[in-house]
Amino acid sequence: MRDFFRAVLRFLREADVFLFVLCLASSILGLLLISSVLNNASNASGNEATVQTVALILGIFLFISFSYIDIDIIADKSVFLIVFSALFIATLQLWGVGMEETGNRAWLRFFNIGIQPAEVTKITYIIITAKMIANHKERKSLNTFSSLLQIILVFLLFFGLIVVVSDDFGSALIYLFILVVMLFIGGVKLRWFALGGAVIAAISPLMYNNFFSDLQKDRIKAPFFPDDVDPYRMGVLWQSEKSVQAITAGGFTGQGLGNGRMTQGGVIPAQHTDFIFSAAGEELGFIGCMLVVMLLLAMISRCIYVGMKSNNTLGVLVCTGVAAMLISQTLENIGMCLGILPVIGITLPFFSYGGSSLVTGFAAAGIVSGIKMRPKPARYRTLWN
Repeated sequence: MRDFFRAVLRFLREADVFLFVLCLASSILGLLLISSVLNNASNASGNEATVQTVALILGIFLFISFSYIDIDIIADKSVFLIVFSALFIATLQLWGVGMEETGNRAWLRFFNIGIQPAEVTKITYIIITAKMIANHKERKSLNTFSSLLQIILVFLLFFGLIVVVSDDFGSALIYLFILVVMLFIGGVKLRWFALGGAVIAAISPLMYNNFFSDLQKDRIKAPFFPDDVDPYRMGVLWQSEKSVQAITAGGFTGQGLGNGRMTQGGVIPAQHTDFIFSAAGEELGFIGCMLVVMLLLAMISRCIYVGMKSNNTLGVLVCTGVAAMLISQTLENIGMCLGILPVIGITLPFFSYGGSSLVTGFAAAGIVSGIKMRPKPARYRTLWN
């Protein structure tokens, strides 16, 4: 018992309690919004709040656990992480579900519990990429073609598996954003970004014309050419259009939790998952939306701050990767809820319903907390020269 209290005191003294409180406050507010959305939903199974609560408890456990785990030890097992991640995503080929519900096959379901491999492997991808960049920086070889090719090939493995096996372009794009940010912070020269941008620009029309379904094409074009794609707002623009209406209807203070006319009417499909921000807008108003944004912004800022203070290249890059994950998902989710970005099925971290997303968020934050707990000696300090 004495050892337990010592461990608790150490956690409170050395772990990132501020980040933990931010995660906890966000997930509790998210749980309230989810419960409100599903209160009168005809398609609710009745156990969503329970699943989210269990995921929250598991997330808290993982945050604490990862706070005590040295990320350097995990990063040294990069080959194992690559193999595990590839096999985990590949299981969707055999047991993946969700095509009818979401337009992709991104979930493994056991009884009533769903696991999204692409969510879980975001953490392993961040660690793998951070380790590769750190190793190349230490050898002064990061900006060589062979080094960057190795990093890009690992990215293409993750990206390709997610797209081919689950047809989940939305999640795959998050990996691309994480890679770009980590390479930039790692010190890759701008000429390589220019070359990469040119390659993406060259192959994008090919992918768009040959690999995207008509529905995916319409979703991409809809925010920019709404009258051409869906002039009556009854097709691909239905969700985003109703989301904007709900947010607008909330005004400054909102209609009250559990009292949103559109939210309680079940007008917006997938509102408890991808469109939870619209529920915050209608029921909690501008104040509620700003609270959601400020909580997420505080989390992102905290991850960046811990990385800057870590005095360790790997720690900087891992914290950067976690921040990039939160930034990309936040911008895309809120953007599609406001109708200014395509609807691609990205959850709002810590707020949307989804056990995989919530657990991944807490685990990633726990890794950041662990980096804060273990300042490195001088010989491991950052290699920015």
